[in-house]
Amino acid sequence: MVLPGSILFSKMTDSVEEHPVEGRTATRRGKRERLVAAAVEMIFRQGVEATTLADIAAEAGVPLGNVYYYFKTKNDLVLAVIEAHLAEARAMFAAIDAAHAAPVDRLKALFGSLAERSDLIARYGCPHGSLCLELDKRPDGPGPAAELLREGVSWAETQFRAMGRPDARELAVQVIARYQGTALLTSTFRDASLMEAEASRVAQWIDTLD
Repeated sequence: MVLPGSILFSKMTDSVEEHPVEGRTATRRGKRERLVAAAVEMIFRQGVEATTLADIAAEAGVPLGNVYYYFKTKNDLVLAVIEAHLAEARAMFAAIDAAHAAPVDRLKALFGSLAERSDLIARYGCPHGSLCLELDKRPDGPGPAAELLREGVSWAETQFRAMGRPDARELAVQVIARYQGTALLTSTFRDASLMEAEASRVAQWIDTLD
């Protein structure tokens, strides 16, 4: 549900590269983070299958041969991308929790923050939904990527339960489904206004549930 945080990743890598604490260990950590950040961005734009390790290495400014030091296979790098998305999603949920005391306001803030990125969604879709959809075509299904959507459902369920709703799980699935469905239409039609309009409707709907 959360869009790639290239700024976040660049800050992390800059701090490691410019202020090394452990010499070579710090440099290695910086290269790994650059590779993950590049993979997050490129997989978001191009998809898993269309993105090669050579693409990612070039984007990260890391020699292709060095990639295998950190990731033995492309799938290992995809798993790191999933972990990065999960970490960013959890950070976003924590920030919303800290900024809003009422669960109603938290739910509206979530959809509102996603709608603010409607231009990116219109161009590339939801990074979590798109990744799950692509990986679901594999014989073993989406695997750990399913956690990307499960995390959002779980957080939304917590908010609805705090509102005293006995149907918290069903409502959580509904609100995430509304986002994912709207993200798909927004991307398909390249129309950012669809996401913005749905955010307004969802806010009104949440108010009726309180």
